[in-house]
Amino acid sequence: MSQRPGTPRLLRQINDRAALELLLSQGPLTRAELGELTGLSKVTSGQLLSRLEDRGLVRTAGERAGGRGPNAALYTVNPSSAYVAGLEVLPDRVTAGVADITGQTVAEVTVDPTEAADPVKIVHSAVQRACATADVAISQLRSFVIGTRGVVDPRSGDVRYSFDLPAWHMGVLAGLRTSLGQPVRIENDVNLAALAEQAYGAAAGHDDFVILWAGVGQGLGVMLGGRLHRGITGGAGEIGWLPVPGEPLPLNVTEPQSGSFQRLVGGNALSGLAATHGIDGPALLPTAAPPGFDVAHLVRTAVATGQDGFLIELAGRLAVGVAAVAVVLDPGLIVLSGDVGRAGGPALAALVEEAVARVCPSRPRVAVTEVAGNPVLRGALLAALDQAREQVFSDTV
Repeated sequence: MSQRPGTPRLLRQINDRAALELLLSQGPLTRAELGELTGLSKVTSGQLLSRLEDRGLVRTAGERAGGRGPNAALYTVNPSSAYVAGLEVLPDRVTAGVADITGQTVAEVTVDPTEAADPVKIVHSAVQRACATADVAISQLRSFVIGTRGVVDPRSGDVRYSFDLPAWHMGVLAGLRTSLGQPVRIENDVNLAALAEQAYGAAAGHDDFVILWAGVGQGLGVMLGGRLHRGITGGAGEIGWLPVPGEPLPLNVTEPQSGSFQRLVGGNALSGLAATHGIDGPALLPTAAPPGFDVAHLVRTAVATGQDGFLIELAGRLAVGVAAVAVVLDPGLIVLSGDVGRAGGPALAALVEEAVARVCPSRPRVAVTEVAGNPVLRGALLAALDQAREQVFSDTV
């Protein structure tokens, strides 16, 4: 039987990819150690490492003392072989980060989005500044992932609508790809936070969980079977629009902050609730809270001063959303994140879990986020790394 054309090349690609993944997760490794982990002979693993070294994907990283023979060279993935960029876009700031192919963040900058009205110019400027800080050329970036508030169409990849970022609309993605000259992906910010939670936080090791983002705005990131669930139109997780008994239904869904659950747990609702419990905070506003309105301050104050009444009532309100999600999806784990989730910490999470257990037969566990730093940015860099590694690690032969 004749050998199918291309098979040796395909096998080399598979072995190269496996070796690179092992070097990322368990490196640095010697040639013999890599051979043991992959099942390849020393000769084959040596040829593989030489090939990857010639392509600049691996490099030596010192030596490991052996027995009676000479020290063995240690190999690791070359961090400078490729870079990625991740961004979080908010109405009042844009944060851009650059990471090398190993996942190490090498730069993070924040810019003022009012410097330019065009989203493409804003992103390009932020990426340029991050690259300058990292001393990396934009041409070395292999992937870009941008987290924004709003609904992203899973078919086109464009932003369908965003109340907070009206300049982000259909057509922005094409402009970004032209400007940056590399693959660009736009993703809902809470979905990216869910990726970070699974990799670094309270959802590590969980294929099924939900992250409830609570703050000035409300959002939901749904992970089912290890994959983000976005919905047909990208609208899965827009929990602010959840109908709630006792709260009015929106008369116009184009009006921001008008959803029933948003009215129950949004910034103005928390301000009013705090006032009834004697907690100092910003004055109650009839419309959406302005940039800089720190809803987390109210919750932090309540936790620090032992305002149990406020926390119990807040937990009961959040439990309405959590219970609705639990009875439909039964994810087993709900992670509280966003400004309110972080500020409330384990105390608020425990109260929400108790409140949900009283009205929900599935009794999900409720935990507080454990992601350090900016979860949206960390999720964006993770998604960008996945894309870049798929491209770089699959093109070694």
